[in-house]
Amino acid sequence: MRVELPQPSPAEHEHSERVAVLIRAEIAAAGGVLDFERYMELALYAPGLGYYSAGKTKFGAAGDFVTAPELGFLFARCVARAIVPTLLASSGDVLELGPGSGALAAELLLELERLGALPPRYRLLERSADLRARQRETLQDRCAHLLQRCEWLDTPPPSAWRGVLLANEVLDALPVRVFALRDSGLFARAVASDAQGRFAWREMPADERLHSYVQRTLGERIVTLPRPYVSEICPLLAPWFIEVTRTLASGVALFIDYGHTRAEYYAPQRSQGTLRCHYRHRAHDDPLILPGIQDITAWVDFDALGDVAVTCGWRMDGLSMQNRFLTEHGLSAVFETAFAAATSETERYQLAQQAKRLMLPDQMGERFWVMSLTR
Repeated sequence: MRVELPQPSPAEHEHSERVAVLIRAEIAAAGGVLDFERYMELALYAPGLGYYSAGKTKFGAAGDFVTAPELGFLFARCVARAIVPTLLASSGDVLELGPGSGALAAELLLELERLGALPPRYRLLERSADLRARQRETLQDRCAHLLQRCEWLDTPPPSAWRGVLLANEVLDALPVRVFALRDSGLFARAVASDAQGRFAWREMPADERLHSYVQRTLGERIVTLPRPYVSEICPLLAPWFIEVTRTLASGVALFIDYGHTRAEYYAPQRSQGTLRCHYRHRAHDDPLILPGIQDITAWVDFDALGDVAVTCGWRMDGLSMQNRFLTEHGLSAVFETAFAAATSETERYQLAQQAKRLMLPDQMGERFWVMSLTR
């Protein structure tokens, strides 16, 4: 996928080079090659430097991509309707993972207030000081009277709680291992640095851990998939899920992300994997450029998520495409009410465009899935 990308600003270029220096040092310490999982972790999360740890604007028109909550309030109002029964039954809290700009939190709180289902606490799990500041600013601007209910966390709640856990576009940013099936066997894709300091792909024979993960994930497909075949697995999924849900004693967890079921994820025609990068609203497939100033993602294997959840004692209540989920949770009524209350043609047009982005199959409607879990 060849995409013409805008030139980074001098400040962006300088920041990216600092991230690159850090990664080159790790490559040298690792003997000249670094597994892609570690490269992705450093590029996204290196303290003070990684894409999600530093101060670059990420969300919305001024950033690199737009999430559903950034489009407007329709998405949040439907999510609110989905979680109201749990909140009323449990009198519990909401915990949002990776709250981004705070747009989802603000609109959810306002809608839950209208529906008479405000949680005692709305907890935002966010380690980035820059993103925390932006979230607080968003909440202050949109729902200042509800700000006292908000609590920021560095780690999942240490003691037992009940209520709702939300993760919108979080799983796609978990670091992944990239593997290659070739006629000569299974290989791990890694990153090296050439004489000019540029990052380049290298392949090494797969270690025992990667062999085990790929065999368990692909099953009989490992024999029938074409060669060469490149894709990803996410070994961090299980430990991450266990940690973020460990103290949720009872309630609902909603995971919303772009992804596939396993049969689609590892389909023969998807022989180049799902790695995607986002920079100033351009999507491309080269994670080895612009370290620290572009997003790196991999689509979610929702069957893997379901397997982990069931193993941890959760019940899977549903897996549906986003357009079906929004329809089932009142999008028509929400849209009609907002459309009737709109005071200008511009406002009505924006509502219609928002609904299209959320619902159309070639937009977010069938690229995003929603998994609902109960414990």
